[in-house]
Amino acid sequence: MTLRSTPTSSSSGSSSPKEALGARAQELLSKAGGAVENIIGKHIETAAEAPLYDGAPVAKVWYRLPLSGAMSGDGSEYHIYIKKGFTSRLCLFFSGGGVAWNAFTAARPVTGSAVAAGAPNYYWNNLRPFTQFMNINIGITETDTARNPFDDWNFVVITYATGDFHVGRGDFLYTSEDGRQEILHFHGYENFRESMKAAVSLFPNPSKLLIAGDSAGAFAVPALSGIIADEFYPDCRDITLFSDSAQLLYKDWRQTARDIWKADKRFFEPLHTDNIFLDWYEALLTSHKNRFRCLYASTTHDYLLSTFLNDVMNKSYSTDSAVQGLFYRQLQEMVRQLRSICPGMAFFISDWKHLVPSQGGTVHTAVRQPFFYLKTKENISMAEWLSDAACGKLQDVGMELLEQKEAGC
Repeated sequence: MTLRSTPTSSSSGSSSPKEALGARAQELLSKAGGAVENIIGKHIETAAEAPLYDGAPVAKVWYRLPLSGAMSGDGSEYHIYIKKGFTSRLCLFFSGGGVAWNAFTAARPVTGSAVAAGAPNYYWNNLRPFTQFMNINIGITETDTARNPFDDWNFVVITYATGDFHVGRGDFLYTSEDGRQEILHFHGYENFRESMKAAVSLFPNPSKLLIAGDSAGAFAVPALSGIIADEFYPDCRDITLFSDSAQLLYKDWRQTARDIWKADKRFFEPLHTDNIFLDWYEALLTSHKNRFRCLYASTTHDYLLSTFLNDVMNKSYSTDSAVQGLFYRQLQEMVRQLRSICPGMAFFISDWKHLVPSQGGTVHTAVRQPFFYLKTKENISMAEWLSDAACGKLQDVGMELLEQKEAGC
């Protein structure tokens, strides 16, 4: 995810020396970013890639499980990650990875070159080896570590490379940046259903279920948990829902879900405000009252979600203290609204600073980051908070961070 910028030129149509130097620097950064991604991807592919699932899993080992009826956004293969634990507890984890909501964003998937150069890129469109490091062996998905209370759980990581919050069912024609006609396969919902068939086959009778997601996957939690509970795990009565960072207000979500992603009615009909996450949660709790424990986490001035917010509002993929302040005020309101529709919902609010000081803001997601284990001022980590909540001990953390009247970061 990087910064959308509009190229500028002098009135004569020729570039100034400063602009030429900037373009050259961007080109060099692009090449460097592509090289770094290739190096990491090659290392994972040759030395660290999760083995293919062979039907006889070793406990606490991550496996790749390709799904023949599923597809990534660019038409390439799709796989999930599975891990067998030592308990009957199961975590279904929806991965994040951006979103595409129009032809412009569809034409700009994430690449290492684009990220390094500051060129627009909005979503992952395949599961090339490089993407493994974002999905497993970090945060809640770490293995063989005493600090992870979920280490002995069974896991299914429902990967994401479709740009549709896991609910799309269509094919979208767009023109790529180099002028070619391409198709973005918004097949998130089919991928989800194929993933759930595999999950039920591998882990048919969980005693406890945690349905979690980060970023784009966090939006999928309220959208798809009702289906999981009704169709795939109807006998499991101990279900906790957890979304980490799912706030992006946009007035055209209903049109996007209906006409761009071609999602089913059950996903676009509930959308009546600019808050897709809140609309989906309200619909879920209306149809499944008292069925779930509900949890939400966010940082106060999320640098990435504020960047997306600026893009949908102003077509400027950038962030600063002003848009981060707006994000903060929207977070204050969303927490109030979530508490209104779900009085028992528990929150984990943090203000961990973004690691790139020039952008400002706070980090984006923590559950699959090292921040998962970082203690807050209240001397509790997200790992401890989430583990307690999954066992029925719900508490709010960091709510005092939402009491500011002015939002700067």
